[in-house]
Amino acid sequence: DAAPFSYLNAIEEPSGYSVSLCHTIGLGLEAFLGMEKLNIEFVPVTAADRFEAITNGKIDLLCGATTVTLSRREKVDFSIPTFVDGAGVMFHKDGPSSFDQLAGRNVGVRANTTTEVSLTNTLKKLEIEAEIISVTDHEKALEMIESRQLDAYFADRAILMYLIAGRQVTNLTISPENFTIEPYALAMARGDSDFRLAVDRALSQIYRSGVIVKIFRQSFGNVEPSQSVQVLYMISALPN
Repeated sequence: DAAPFSYLNAIEEPSGYSVSLCHTIGLGLEAFLGMEKLNIEFVPVTAADRFEAITNGKIDLLCGATTVTLSRREKVDFSIPTFVDGAGVMFHKDGPSSFDQLAGRNVGVRANTTTEVSLTNTLKKLEIEAEIISVTDHEKALEMIESRQLDAYFADRAILMYLIAGRQVTNLTISPENFTIEPYALAMARGDSDFRLAVDRALSQIYRSGVIVKIFRQSFGNVEPSQSVQVLYMISALPN
């Protein structure tokens, strides 16, 4: 449910930025291996079971909005970066707009994410007593904040912006600042250096060739990539 990165569209097909990247990588692997046809199967996973799906061999490549962390690298490997985002907060225009104003409030966050960990640690550090409510998906969180069951919702900014734009919401807004830095990449099983190299080679080609511009526009519309994302594309376009 992590639109615009990885989600099911109106006709229940896997769609989004990360899904398009993985599909294009599949075509690159097909050409590199000299295969006539490489069958690509998209398998649904959740935020809770996505890394287990890699370690038990259910999936080969995780095509979602996945932040790279050192603790996660103890379990799985990651490709070169695919995106960089940051956690933001969505709230009613007449609601709390800073951490100081969250005391005694209901604050939503997606379960099993780096944003959940960061939010918990930040509130504890600032000694702010707020009720953290874990939600199972972003659309549900939007419904909860619109109905005032939540006073604020923390998630990656790109996802929050897509939620508001998709529903044409006018009574909600997003904080201008990033509360975290979230470098995204594609996760895969540890120890398969040949596969990781093949994925990185395909990604580098996507960046070098300019195909990434088409994928970005298909996923984000007329929004221009941030300066951080543009720099990421430049430094990740590794030479052969």
